[in-house]
Amino acid sequence: MCDTCGCGDSELVPVEVQESLLAANDHRAGHNREHFHRAGVVALNLMGSPGCGKTALLEATAKVFEDRYRLAALSGDLATDRDAARLRAAGIPSLEITTGSACHLDADLVHQGLHRLEHLDDWHQPDLLFIENVGNLVCPAIYDLGQDANVVLLSVTEGEDKPLKYPVMFHKAELVVVTKIDLLPHLPGVRLQTLMDNLAQVAPEPHVLVLSALTGEGMARWTGWLEEKLLRDSFRPNRETSHETVAAS
Repeated sequence: MCDTCGCGDSELVPVEVQESLLAANDHRAGHNREHFHRAGVVALNLMGSPGCGKTALLEATAKVFEDRYRLAALSGDLATDRDAARLRAAGIPSLEITTGSACHLDADLVHQGLHRLEHLDDWHQPDLLFIENVGNLVCPAIYDLGQDANVVLLSVTEGEDKPLKYPVMFHKAELVVVTKIDLLPHLPGVRLQTLMDNLAQVAPEPHVLVLSALTGEGMARWTGWLEEKLLRDSFRPNRETSHETVAAS
């Protein structure tokens, strides 16, 4: 399935090859992170299953943050630019990263995407850059992109057991966002408390938010978390005096 991480290969990937791939990726991720910090951009890696609500959450975020913070996004998927088109329609300068057969983004794909992003007509230096990763609960957790934080989305429609089945993804998350809670009345087999208990088993101190991008329930906690994230990064240069772009070579 994936040409880089080897998740679909019929033979095992040699450890030394895997380590070499990750070392090269980590080097590029460090380069990305350096430029994010110099430009005063907070970059978030949004991960989750296909259909968990990543794009819908960003659309709702754009409505709340309109005229308050500048947003931009890179949307990864195997094919099509549908997510990026939705975000552009919501007012977020966005570009797709089409991976073809790769089931995750890596630091080099993000770096290339940033160069393309800054050439958009509506480009502006963002306060927040959302990297919408390929829908997958396995491979994206392994690759550092240069982000400031990993945010994992988990919709209630996926069931209570996903944290137990995919622990690495949730263990690496700074924040878990449980989405689509407006559908809970239609899911008699799903208990929110059981899902929380399962999260606690794989992430001893999980920071969890529950929300519905459709109804707006819980959105204030999400946007509040984002604002706190921006404030915590106050060590960065003053944006008005920084002339470096996030896509510096």
